[in-house]
Amino acid sequence: SAAAPHRRATTCNGSPSLCTRSYGNTTFVGAHDSFAVSPTSLAGNQDYDVTQQLTDGIRMLQNQLHNSSGTIELCHTSCDLLDAGSLEAYLGKVNTWLKANPDEVVTLLLVNSDDIDVTQFGAAYTAAGLDTLSYTPPQAAITVDQWPTLGEMIDQGTRVVTFMDSGADFTTVPYIIDVEFSNMWETPFDVTTSFDCSVNRTHGDPTTQLYTINHFLDTAGSIGSIAFSTPDKSALGTTNAVSGPGSLGAQAEECLAEYSRAPNFMLVDFYEVGAGSVFEVAAGINGVPYAPTTPIASAPSSATQTAAA
Repeated sequence: SAAAPHRRATTCNGSPSLCTRSYGNTTFVGAHDSFAVSPTSLAGNQDYDVTQQLTDGIRMLQNQLHNSSGTIELCHTSCDLLDAGSLEAYLGKVNTWLKANPDEVVTLLLVNSDDIDVTQFGAAYTAAGLDTLSYTPPQAAITVDQWPTLGEMIDQGTRVVTFMDSGADFTTVPYIIDVEFSNMWETPFDVTTSFDCSVNRTHGDPTTQLYTINHFLDTAGSIGSIAFSTPDKSALGTTNAVSGPGSLGAQAEECLAEYSRAPNFMLVDFYEVGAGSVFEVAAGINGVPYAPTTPIASAPSSATQTAAA
């Protein structure tokens, strides 16, 4: 069952000062392909599962969804390549973590790869107990300054925000919010050279929308005539860093300077490489200290060696 609303929040997403901060004016670290957990597979983007991701500080969970014999599955490009199980089971883990952490706001970004009807997503949310925890906006599209504060969302018990890239329908499942791209824009993805802050996709006015920076560096490859891209693990030490050319901190600062407001979401691969550096970037932007009470999960030795190569 869903967690009961937690009233009068005094600490929000780890800081008292964030309780009065608008969701639309807060920066969150996101796990690119949160479900794709594998230190060795070409389709892997993370080393730890969603529970550990949330425990360590990830607050946006991006996932790809596919139709597998009528079940919504978490798959990377194809379920034959990497199948991480059902969306319902994944959402159940999110709900369990949220019940244990009542002062946290979490965002999900769902990539509806097979144009599955949104009512099927609604059924998965209901089965997992996340429907009653979900925030419903006042209308299908809202501007960046119309979002409530984190404290208000926590007080109301509506601390799960879900965006979907295509197929959302405000009239049937209003808490699954359209993002392609009426409520959010994003920077280019599948970057193999250097990051920038250009508007890659939007159907609205980017000056009034939330925005995401895709800060995961890929490397191009091929098998025969098939071209593909995989995470550039050799660059993770730089990509996930607080500062320096090519770092998460540098792209965030560049976008802040260009648009006079910080990115709302920063999507990264293998977030733990850097021992918390990605969370330090978000804390600095949000104007709060980065002072974790426990260290985040350690990078597996293979990732550490690759990142340092």
